[in-house]
Amino acid sequence: MTEPMAADSFPYLGEEHTMLRHTLRRFIADRVQPFADAWEEQGFVPRETLREMGALGLFGMRYAPEYGGGGLDTLANAVLAEELGRSTYGGFAVTVLVHTDMASPHLYNAGTREQLERWMPDITAGRRITAVAMTEADAGSDLASMRTSARKVDGGYVLNGAKMFITNGVHGDLTFVAAKSGEAGRNRQMTMFAVEKGTPGFRVARALKKQGWLSSDTAELVFEDCFVPEANLLGQEGQGFYALVKNLQNERIVLSAQALGEAMKAIELTLDWVKQRRAFGAPLWDKQVIRQRLSMRLAEVEAARALLYNTAWRDTRNENVVKEVSMLKALAGTLVNGVMYDCLQFHGGMGYMRESAIERMARDARVQAIGGGATEVMLDEVAKRI
Repeated sequence: MTEPMAADSFPYLGEEHTMLRHTLRRFIADRVQPFADAWEEQGFVPRETLREMGALGLFGMRYAPEYGGGGLDTLANAVLAEELGRSTYGGFAVTVLVHTDMASPHLYNAGTREQLERWMPDITAGRRITAVAMTEADAGSDLASMRTSARKVDGGYVLNGAKMFITNGVHGDLTFVAAKSGEAGRNRQMTMFAVEKGTPGFRVARALKKQGWLSSDTAELVFEDCFVPEANLLGQEGQGFYALVKNLQNERIVLSAQALGEAMKAIELTLDWVKQRRAFGAPLWDKQVIRQRLSMRLAEVEAARALLYNTAWRDTRNENVVKEVSMLKALAGTLVNGVMYDCLQFHGGMGYMRESAIERMARDARVQAIGGGATEVMLDEVAKRI
């Protein structure tokens, strides 16, 4: 097996990041890869595995120790996401990352002391899994088109509407829901709510079948006169849009890191394959076009990783990195799909077989150019700033 390439070659990464990377690689080798094919078949990651990750401190690395967190930084979560991507199981990776970096930050950043004490310890321990529900059938990247409504009543709010493509939606315990609490179409009237599993009027309409990410559960959620007590209001009424936009930067960093971890691992697997696979009397590696193409792909991935870790480092310094994050997300989502195309091609017929990791990785990678901000939307975000 080809040795991992340039895992810790960035000056931003310290000893704690290196130790984290080693911990993740051991855990994935021992507790994920031997079992993850079964998770692909069943459509979700077992709670036992998620609790094990929580016990290792992997579910709250940037959160305060008083809530079970590790008090680390954006760089730590980039390492986490990259190593999850290297697992070759994108569904497992996104199950974790939605919990750690896309959903639970809404509670940590906007929750009251009572809310934090009520939910955060179980979240960081992996006993309570979270989801975030903002996407709708007609409102993906365009959040202003959201239709789910929240009507103020005595003691709380009544939610009505539906959410689509919600990761962890089937098996999650706590969902952070965005809804319009005022005039339709106005961003400043969007509000966030914490809705617990089993709340009357809140149900999973259906589990969705996907092209890839098969070991992550994805759902359509429905709210029918769902009463949410005022104690479950997350942040200030009417400020939900700004909370969503703020956390999208973090979401896009980790999705990019996941994609680049996938790309690097695909190159390593393909190098192993072409060096031992013989055709026309010699290893495929002896074909100039193959070794040069893989060399260029490696150069592209390493360049993108440099952008990733520089952007994550700047984020830890509270710099405005919206432009860089948008560049990164557009680049990583496009690049990982190009890498997978080439790697599957160089695997030949075996690359098209379900028994091949590259076949699964290629299916999983396709959504990286869509989820968390489509490539075209990201490029327009860059254009606004240049």
